[in-house]
Amino acid sequence: MTSLGEALVAQLSQRGVDCVFGIPGVHTIELYRGLAASGIRHVTPRHEQGAGFMADGYARVSGKPGVAFVITGPGLTNTLTAMGQARADSVPMLVISGVNTLPSLGKGRGHLHELPDQRAMARTVALISERVETADELAPMLDRVFEPFQSGRPGPTHLEIPLDVAGAPYTAEAPSISATSVTPPSAEQISKAAAILAESKAPLILAGGGARKAGNALQTLAEKLGAPVVQTVNARGVMFEHPLSVPASPSLQAVRALIAQSDVVLALGTELGPTDYDMYASGTMPEFQRLIRVDICAEQLSRHAAELSIHGNAALAIDALNAAVDGDAAPDGAARAAKARREAFEEIGPEMRAACDTLGEVRGAVPGAIIVGDSTQPIYAGNLYYDHDRSGGWFNAATGFGALGYGIPAAIGAALAAPDTPVICIAGDGGAQFSLPELMCAVQENLPICFIIWNNHGYQEIATSMQDAGVSVVGCDPAPPDFAAVAQSCGLPFWRCDTQAGAVADALREATATGGPTLIEIQAQPTPRASKQESMT
Repeated sequence: MTSLGEALVAQLSQRGVDCVFGIPGVHTIELYRGLAASGIRHVTPRHEQGAGFMADGYARVSGKPGVAFVITGPGLTNTLTAMGQARADSVPMLVISGVNTLPSLGKGRGHLHELPDQRAMARTVALISERVETADELAPMLDRVFEPFQSGRPGPTHLEIPLDVAGAPYTAEAPSISATSVTPPSAEQISKAAAILAESKAPLILAGGGARKAGNALQTLAEKLGAPVVQTVNARGVMFEHPLSVPASPSLQAVRALIAQSDVVLALGTELGPTDYDMYASGTMPEFQRLIRVDICAEQLSRHAAELSIHGNAALAIDALNAAVDGDAAPDGAARAAKARREAFEEIGPEMRAACDTLGEVRGAVPGAIIVGDSTQPIYAGNLYYDHDRSGGWFNAATGFGALGYGIPAAIGAALAAPDTPVICIAGDGGAQFSLPELMCAVQENLPICFIIWNNHGYQEIATSMQDAGVSVVGCDPAPPDFAAVAQSCGLPFWRCDTQAGAVADALREATATGGPTLIEIQAQPTPRASKQESMT
């Protein structure tokens, strides 16, 4: 007899799922019945929030939905923060949870892990939340929760399986799973966009996360138009060191001036959200003379006025525009881009420039790495101005939902999705303490991740903001642990260095040569540089 839980695992495998993140519990045992023989890899985080963040990192790197198995009640509530980050950043994530028996739901009788209405709670964050109540519903409900991953703007979805349903016999016929295709943008609208761009004397492209997988085609389009390309955080790396690239935040005045002086702006796969376009919370947005928007989400297109809104996949739209655009490139695009880069880097100030220099050391020491970040000073600096050498290889939780604790588990998901690629996680000493136990997951899976802790002994960014607002600083000095002792307890090779030129690069080269997980602590406060970096196993 095949149970419904076994059928669930088999149908996940049919849909290309090859890794799930989860902590088994009495309310998910039946979901695990067929897992060992399925060929799907199971990774055990130390907290369900970690499971969600791992699924997020895995999805961003693999392009496939990240899948988490969590228990009823607290398992799901622990995962909601990660689902919120995934929704803000359009990351495909499927959370499969248990739920109490069907006859008990909504009765409030005090069952283990009971919530008043678990699915209603999940629906406040998930794009879709469904429940399987019979064997015949399993395949259609899986279709429902997978549908946003293939069409429209992706994000987190949720499926719950009641305890008395998960172990029941699966009597339905095995479904046939057909591939879905992405609807291309309207040819008529592409023609209109091409005509507007052909008239432009000073075009500009805004590249968002929806364009991060289309680097070569984007570069071709930019060269045809002679258009500088401003990249949001999730698009960094698409045009590394290209003369037309502007890897700087559109929140900066130098970049806003570039946008305002452009007679046509083509916005590709960007929601124009304030965490990218108004980081300083000024309440203003960049000014557009003429705006063409391309976005996979029709609702998103309706939220900002544009001369032309094109509903469709950004990568397909770029290909179509390359075929349609015919004309002379604007002659001064590279000069406009260079001016914006120079002025933007000057604008961010000496402290952020120094942090960007550290990021440059990281990139130079480990070329082509995936850099996953938490909310910490060098990540804030990089989000303002940083050019990465790998498309899709720079992402963090300092924009969008802004969840602390993201970096360590998300880096684990990224490393599992790209096992032959070095992964670097940059987290602050404060944010790292949200998810420090997940280091043991990286050790257990022997993943090639270098965890960098930027130790400035507290929430320095928040303390500065409180001071700027005239508020007495309270609660911003959580004492960090002894990271050398943490590394030793986890069996991690450890290095400690400061931010003097070359120190971080030296530590990184040694750390990544080990081939496994390592920990580097950067003493961000001015301290004497050690004559020899500490190392332990």
